[in-house]
Amino acid sequence: MKAMVIGSPATLDTLAFADRPDPGQPGRGEIRVALRGSSLNFHDLGVLTGRMPAAAGRIALADAGGTVEAVGEGVTEFVVGDQVVSCFFPSWQDGAPTIGDFSQTPGDGIDGFATEFAVAPASAFTLAPRGYDAVEAATITTAGLTAWRALVGDGGLKAGDTVLLLGTGGVSIWGLQIAKAMGATAVVTSSSGEKLERARDLGADHVVNYREVKDWGRAVADWTGGRGVDHVLELGGAGTLSNSIAAVRVGGHIALIGTVTGVAGDVPTAALMAKQARLQGLIVGSRRQQQEFVRAIESAGIRPVIDRRFPLAQLPEAFRFQQSSGHFGKIGIEW
Repeated sequence: MKAMVIGSPATLDTLAFADRPDPGQPGRGEIRVALRGSSLNFHDLGVLTGRMPAAAGRIALADAGGTVEAVGEGVTEFVVGDQVVSCFFPSWQDGAPTIGDFSQTPGDGIDGFATEFAVAPASAFTLAPRGYDAVEAATITTAGLTAWRALVGDGGLKAGDTVLLLGTGGVSIWGLQIAKAMGATAVVTSSSGEKLERARDLGADHVVNYREVKDWGRAVADWTGGRGVDHVLELGGAGTLSNSIAAVRVGGHIALIGTVTGVAGDVPTAALMAKQARLQGLIVGSRRQQQEFVRAIESAGIRPVIDRRFPLAQLPEAFRFQQSSGHFGKIGIEW
């Protein structure tokens, strides 16, 4: 079977198709999945450009949606024909986080899903949301579940809360959709007026162009009447954290889920202390949280926002489009 694999050195130019043996039939506790779609993440880009080193020859991509073709002995959760979606941390089933690295993440520490078929433990997948195609389902594995855990699982989001979402990439747009489905107020930042208008069309209650408004954190707090927002999805990292702290209310929650502006930097500790805010780092979520997210999607009728879809053969071009930061929401891959 064909698979898109990481080259040596890892660059988008060395990302290419290679032949891999068919994984065969599932053993006890396993399922065989015909893979049909994926979506791109900042983490995947880091792996494929060498910023987050992975073994040469590793099959790329953390996310995948597909159809169950066969089930092994003892599998009762799935039947042939089920539409399923992968888990970012296959070994983290429930409870508190159990892993602090990417050694078990598909497309990084283990083979990913940029291929035709996979055989894995049934516990490495969940049912996909009803009515989703494979690409839509794949958007929940990393981006969607990150936003869900940050806002609902860890943040305790409730109706009437106010959420600040940095940027208009996959995590933030999922966060916007979750916030509105939960009855919350949403504020979105971007440097693009066009993207901010699209965010308004999705239900954003307030938007801020951070290139035009330097102290956008204070501007957001002022918009709330000086109280500050209840939740922040912090994707920038060190370069945006001071503004996020300025925007959050006393006792609020900042979910640190991205390092777009860099992996290290100064933290305004005095300001954070004064806000008595909870600054929490997190990476995606557990299988149980993914199952809860799927139920919420089905109940609320949310559909993911996919900017463009590329065929698997154009995976390098899809990542270059991601690098251009021209997308709004997710970028899909289908085959």
